[in-house]
Amino acid sequence: MLRYPLLHPPLIGALAATGHGSHVLIADANYAHTTNVHPGAERIYLNLRPGLIMVDEILATLITAVPVESATTMRPDDGSTPAFWARYQEALGPDVPFISSGRHEFYETCLQPGLAICVASGDDRHYANLLLTIGATPGRPGSALPG
Repeated sequence: MLRYPLLHPPLIGALAATGHGSHVLIADANYAHTTNVHPGAERIYLNLRPGLIMVDEILATLITAVPVESATTMRPDDGSTPAFWARYQEALGPDVPFISSGRHEFYETCLQPGLAICVASGDDRHYANLLLTIGATPGRPGSALPG
């Protein structure tokens, strides 16, 4: 039994296989989880029904498990900023750059080999997609092997 907020075994294994610079997509319910995801990416399906499980909830759990270097959202075609993005920014904190990119640019990024994981959510809000770039963990002082 884990004493840890993240309990989903396939997601834990997929995250353990990522490294600095890997991308993790938390996709909304409208995202094409097959055609707009790199074929080599691990797919984790948490989309039980519309409205369950939301991107915010998945993000809150993932940030307890991995360092996040930056986050990218899919900008609506009209250039607006969905109000719920503020919750993403709040969860990530002020030190994590928060970027938005156009829909087609977002898709192109998710089709690249750097996408390690696609987590399919049941989030039915439009433009709820969130692409995380995994950061590096700080080294421990004195952890290098003697030379």
